Amino acid sequence: MHPSAVWIISLLSIACVIIRPFKIAEAIYAVSGALALLAFQLIKPGEALTGVLKGLDVYFFLTGMMLLAETAREEKLFDWLAAHATVMAKGSPGRLFLLIYLVGIVVTTFLSNDATAIVLTPAVAAAIKAAKVQKPLPYLLICAFIANAASFVLPISNPANLVIYGSHMPPLSSWLAQYSLPSIASILVTYIALRFTQRNSLKSTIKTDIAIPELTHGGKTALTGILATAIILLISSALDVELGLPTAITGVLTSAIVIISSRKNPLTVIKGVSWSVLPLVAGLFVIVESLARTGLTQQLTAKLNNIVSASVTGAVWLSGSLVAVACNLMNNLPAGLIAGNVIQAGHIPERVKSAILIGVDLGPNLSITGSLATILWLVALRREGITISAWTFLKLGSVIMMMALIAALATLWI
Repeated sequence: MHPSAVWIISLLSIACVIIRPFKIAEAIYAVSGALALLAFQLIKPGEALTGVLKGLDVYFFLTGMMLLAETAREEKLFDWLAAHATVMAKGSPGRLFLLIYLVGIVVTTFLSNDATAIVLTPAVAAAIKAAKVQKPLPYLLICAFIANAASFVLPISNPANLVIYGSHMPPLSSWLAQYSLPSIASILVTYIALRFTQRNSLKSTIKTDIAIPELTHGGKTALTGILATAIILLISSALDVELGLPTAITGVLTSAIVIISSRKNPLTVIKGVSWSVLPLVAGLFVIVESLARTGLTQQLTAKLNNIVSASVTGAVWLSGSLVAVACNLMNNLPAGLIAGNVIQAGHIPERVKSAILIGVDLGPNLSITGSLATILWLVALRREGITISAWTFLKLGSVIMMMALIAALATLWI
């Protein structure tokens, strides 16, 4: 294996995933990078397969969530929820903003940040349409920012948490003691910063005479499926069971029940799912596997151990900040996989582990493709005919993410 060639192909592929030249789907670039590594024999087929299989739990998880979201969308569940939210706002943009933010916290905490992007974004899009909001972007930005800001409240709030700790996941009581204050700081600071930056777009009133549609039997089944998924994820986490398969089973069963009871064509739901996300993730796993085989993990572990031996405090701030930035250079999925390998390979103090996890979870709020959740959010926006430039997001993220990151890391000493 030639390390320099692996790095060139990997970084070019990841850069294309982030920049999306010619508006080509992210999955094309990720898969092309993986195929290039195979074509130039920089990674063996067996090694590539090992990389793909490492993402099996993530594929199951995403499949279940996407099926749930598409089934709920087809049954107009999001329209029903949107109407209720708009009525509760009583014509106040600020109240609607807060209400959506609170819902985002709950969804992220109990269903994961990917679920917030997949499930909540269509609901918010429906709400702002129903309320005839003139400037919808502030409300949609909530789905992206809270998906990462609240993603370390619980172990299940972000699949990256499970990747980083691996088989050494701390008990729930220890997790809460370790991450409650950082989570509160992250959520509060993100809200204040986002609300302040969007203040000028939240001045116009919103429509209040919203007709609340009747929730169909299929919509009720979809809602039950989403709630059941949240409960199953909590139980699975408590029993230290991987989350992907239970989520996939719940999603498939919910969709099947709705389709059969409503006598719908299953292709309607299947075609609506953004399946391209799965090869995107698989391609990234292969790229990370090739990078790991260049000795990257050993080099990073040695450097981190040197920094820790010099100063734990310095290691906390440096590792948390560098990982946060790295997530935006290569997406937090490969960054989280690499960070997890480094943590599990070395003897790292718990405070430094926490800083790294916070960097992986919160850092992606800097750029538009920093995390898988944000990419899923972009996909959901495109389905609604809405686009946001990378520069617009970066200008916001540079303020919001940095403030939240500093606040979250600072609480590790409390």
